[in-house]
Amino acid sequence: MWNNFLISLEIMGKGMAGIFVVIGLLTLAVMVMGKFSGQNKEEEKK
Repeated sequence: MWNNFLISLEIMGKGMAGIFVVIGLLTLAVMVMGKFSGQNKEEEKK
């Protein structure tokens, strides 16, 4: 019983780590796209 609980905690930890990694990658992608689109908008204004 105790062994199953520890295994489930390990699986849950891996899942949560994966979720945080994906959120981090999405955040970085949005920041990069924002920088590129921000430069294009500044060039159009000139």
